[in-house]
Amino acid sequence: MSFFKKLKEKFTTQTDSVSEKFKEGLTKTRDSFAGKVNDLVARYRKVDEEFFEELEEILISADVGFETVMELIDELKMEVKRRNISDTKEVQAVISEKLVEIYNSDDEGSSTLNLQKDALTVILFVGVNGVGKTTTIGKLAHKFKSEGKSVLLAAGDTFRAGAIEQLEVWGERVGVEVIKQGEGSDPAAVMYDAVQSAKARKTDILICDTAGRLQNKVNLMKELEKVKRVIEREIPGAPHEVLLALDATTGQNALIQAKTFKEATNVSGIVLTKLDGTAKGGIVLAIRNELKIPVKFVGLGEKMDDLQEFDAEKYVYGLFADVIEQEA
Repeated sequence: MSFFKKLKEKFTTQTDSVSEKFKEGLTKTRDSFAGKVNDLVARYRKVDEEFFEELEEILISADVGFETVMELIDELKMEVKRRNISDTKEVQAVISEKLVEIYNSDDEGSSTLNLQKDALTVILFVGVNGVGKTTTIGKLAHKFKSEGKSVLLAAGDTFRAGAIEQLEVWGERVGVEVIKQGEGSDPAAVMYDAVQSAKARKTDILICDTAGRLQNKVNLMKELEKVKRVIEREIPGAPHEVLLALDATTGQNALIQAKTFKEATNVSGIVLTKLDGTAKGGIVLAIRNELKIPVKFVGLGEKMDDLQEFDAEKYVYGLFADVIEQEA
């Protein structure tokens, strides 16, 4: 059974609202990336060097990342030779199979959140201003609340004008309290208050916002280290997750941000926002393969429940849905 047939069996024979969200959220990337692959397959009757060269260009234009593309093309060539594939149509399914393999091949970090059982889980959010960090925190708080968990938010971005108020608006919207101090106050002091409040109330999850300044890496590092030190002093082993919010529409710039934050703090996962707003959704693979950081959540739309846990198979289904659904 081809990989496309397996995905069709998995996601189209039953009503799967999450796979549908991936399909809808990846429309722009699918129309661009999968559309170009379809055209390529239609134009070439045999799998040759020219076919692979054009495929290489398509993958790079989708922001899959140069290193990842080279690796993928090499693996595709080997697989085509091993399976003795001559029909270009068969290559589509092999591409999708290899994309999932590339994402899942590295054991460094899991795509699932490290939630503590019967104890407080502290999640620290980092990321530059304008990537949708506060919105993501609000949506994640909503997700946890809808699962029956108690949640507190910590307004640790005390530098950006309006950041505390923005988080408070989300807190009111999802019915979650925000622990805050005044604008310009010490973020570490806010974290201390938030941890004490969460412990006193036996809260399940504390989500902490941080400032999104990236002008000076040294200052960023010092600030994040201080915040983490305060949290760890009060709860050994915390924060249990350090999630970096990245805007998918910024493409390779998101990769540069991820490298900087990885150097500044121990990022355990990526939340890729606005994936529905870009035709270059291949950035998911570049981040995972080149930085060895798992993508834990993706933003697939504006609605409250459009923040979804990342799943490599659902992602590939979203990329190739039109072809998969035509499979016999």
